[in-house]
Amino acid sequence: MAFEVRAAYSEDLKCTENNSKMHFLVRRYRPSDQEAVLTLFRAGTLEHISPLFFRAMSDPFHVVITLCLSLAGYLLRGVSILWALLLPSAWAGLIYYCCRDMYTAYVREKLGTDMQDIPGHYLSSPNNCFWVAEAQVNGRVEIWGMGAVVAKKVEGGGDGEMCGHLYRMIVSSRCRRMRLGSRITQTVIDFCKERGFSKVVLETSSIQTSALALYKKMGFKSILSHTKSGTAHWMMVLSRVTILKMEKGI
Repeated sequence: MAFEVRAAYSEDLKCTENNSKMHFLVRRYRPSDQEAVLTLFRAGTLEHISPLFFRAMSDPFHVVITLCLSLAGYLLRGVSILWALLLPSAWAGLIYYCCRDMYTAYVREKLGTDMQDIPGHYLSSPNNCFWVAEAQVNGRVEIWGMGAVVAKKVEGGGDGEMCGHLYRMIVSSRCRRMRLGSRITQTVIDFCKERGFSKVVLETSSIQTSALALYKKMGFKSILSHTKSGTAHWMMVLSRVTILKMEKGI
């Protein structure tokens, strides 16, 4: 296919891990990539747990609750330092559980659905695709990033109007701020243009500030925010996270 020739491009990017230039190739997914892709998917998703927890705990409302629990524990047992620490610790544990469960449940779900059969979900139609970004490290090829697109009909759009939904956009934490995310996103945009889609749509969480900055820089605009996910609503509320829907007309 003509597009596949244009999409499989390479570029030298400077990686902060070893302060040297690495030669990246963005190409179509192959079955032999499965193990590396699943490993990157798990790591790239679960790495958001700690930042989300610390941000949730620093939320003004949660800070007030923590202080109140500490004071209540201190006075509950007749000026007890132990209880002053125990109650807020239990509160922090609950918040961490919510943050962790949100991402671990998401990983479990996706590993049992689309990520279990990438070719079947992303490569069985010419309007869908899954890409990986690879680089050679010490003589061995490694997967450092990935991204996918699924074609869907535009709700309320004209007859036959289609858009591309960007999924599974992950760049290894070992090589961030090297424009690799921009390259993968641009590959998706070019793919959608090639197929005559009217726009590219994606969803990301409010904790992923780097991803949000990248998408905004590339022309995506936020059109909706919500807390609907596979996680219980009360967990989303305690985690202080929202899901942002963004789109870019093409």
